[in-house]
Amino acid sequence: MPDTIPRNSVGLVTPQTRHFDTPLTLDCERVLSEYDLIYETYGKLNTDHSNAVLICHALSSDHHAAGYHRTEDRKPGWWDSCIGPGKPIDTNRFFVVCPNNLGGCKGSTGPTTINPETGKRYGPDFPIVTVADWVRSQARLADQLGIERWAAVIGGSLGGMQALQWAIHFPKRLGHSIIIAAAPKLSAQNIAFNEVARQAIMSDPDFHEGRYYEFDTAPRRGLKLARMLGHITYLSDESMRTKFGRELREGKINYGFDVEFQVESYLRYQGDSFVDRFDANTYLLMTKALDYFDPASAADGDLAAALKPVQAHFLVFSFTSDWRFAPARSREIVKALTDGDNPVAYAEVEAHQGHDAFLMPIPQYIKLFRAYMNRVAEEIA
Repeated sequence: MPDTIPRNSVGLVTPQTRHFDTPLTLDCERVLSEYDLIYETYGKLNTDHSNAVLICHALSSDHHAAGYHRTEDRKPGWWDSCIGPGKPIDTNRFFVVCPNNLGGCKGSTGPTTINPETGKRYGPDFPIVTVADWVRSQARLADQLGIERWAAVIGGSLGGMQALQWAIHFPKRLGHSIIIAAAPKLSAQNIAFNEVARQAIMSDPDFHEGRYYEFDTAPRRGLKLARMLGHITYLSDESMRTKFGRELREGKINYGFDVEFQVESYLRYQGDSFVDRFDANTYLLMTKALDYFDPASAADGDLAAALKPVQAHFLVFSFTSDWRFAPARSREIVKALTDGDNPVAYAEVEAHQGHDAFLMPIPQYIKLFRAYMNRVAEEIA
């Protein structure tokens, strides 16, 4: 953490946990009899509770979106570039809530937590969850926080899918849906990437059919490979070429299979650091939630018809170098909304960072995001 906390930081934050003992029926028809959601809040809820904003996280993110947990933290939350005083999601104006999704491994009920029926960790017995399941659980959290209607629901990537599902599932409970670097459903190629990642995990000898906790081990090699594969898809060819090129670590070829190129070293580091902070069963669940997301399936494949119930205003962002969720996929959402005469603004941002661009403080992106959120703030002033 910097010696001096930046003025535009939310500062030190403490996660909170809510316990729910009302059973939640999931799309897979299984029931969670009870569960916890861990979340963080930034800013203050106003007197009429109209300034609340929900942040939905992506696959490997969590509830820690901004600020610092400890003074010794080296990095702030994953979206600190956009959340804080004077930032696009201005905590001087908004009360921001970011939960860790069900099935997560950072404090919400998931595979790593204790199953009250067995007294052991859920492991592979934790049910498959969907984006719609997350939205229903988030609505219950909103109820407990006294929030009847979100000023905005915002998310990038898998979080953007949640923002879209919110508008469909609870049309009266949000004023704006902001969908960033997302898609109305995964392409076959994206499903294929996810399947390779899952196979890397499940074929690891230490996976033990998902019961690796009982063997005091973890499928580290498989999860590392899954993360390395995923990370490649989050970056663009241009960003990798600019950052690494074909640079050799020792300046010469060694004619072997150890790390020689800088990009190899980078990917191995990303994989190694990931296995120390993420759970393999959770990774399996999150990728399945991605695969299953397809709101148009409820309307015979007609996305415009699926979006007919929505009442929110929309802002959709895409990034030119994002090949995982290319701009064409965002335009599918925009077209479906305009076909239904729903108010939508669309911005395609010039960026070389690939899918990860939505996490970056790109000037054009920040400027447009701030302008839109200023409009949201003025509506509730």
